[in-house]
Amino acid sequence: MPDITKIAASVRKEFGKGAARRARRAGLVPAVVYSADIEPMHLDLPGHEVFLAVKGNTNALLTLVVDGEDQLALVKDIQRHPVRRDILHVDLLAVKRGEKVEVEVPLVLVGESAAGTVVNQESFTVLVSAPAIAIPENLELSIEGLEEGTVVTIAQLSLPEDVTCDLDPETVLASVVVPEEIPEPVEGEDAEGSEAGEGEAAEAGEAGEGEGAEAAE
Repeated sequence: MPDITKIAASVRKEFGKGAARRARRAGLVPAVVYSADIEPMHLDLPGHEVFLAVKGNTNALLTLVVDGEDQLALVKDIQRHPVRRDILHVDLLAVKRGEKVEVEVPLVLVGESAAGTVVNQESFTVLVSAPAIAIPENLELSIEGLEEGTVVTIAQLSLPEDVTCDLDPETVLASVVVPEEIPEPVEGEDAEGSEAGEGEAAEAGEAGEGEGAEAAE
């Protein structure tokens, strides 16, 4: 079971850009909690704690303490400043311990393919259905020793217990190829080309001088 960060949240009483800026100056992050069962909750969360909770965790799970009551919530979207990368706003989904949720989980390639080959990773995340309190941090895909021409699909991906994937089993995740070689220039080609260019430039210059002389006469 993953770590669940407990965060004290306060209900937002002011709205609009001005209120959001004031909250951020106070070290808070505006957030909204959505759910099919409850009305959206507009909250302010402690910025540093949120930063630590989502750092390196695509699908962070939080326990929000709102007016003395706990609410389990999954981070669904984070808005960041385009330059400073500060967290500006967070969207969360209210979840229950017994339910499953659809999430994009990072795909990590493990191992090395056969000598002389490279691996083209076609997908960097996989959409799965997982228990809200047991979302895998990532899914590992072994490419150890795979030969040229090998294609790895969803059907070959090992999933943790209670985690399922409804994508087409033939969806390609990675393929093994031999990189194309860039032909090296034949020795002397550059020099010959340079000499030819210089010769043409010289001829053009001589022609120009002749025309100028005739015009002067």
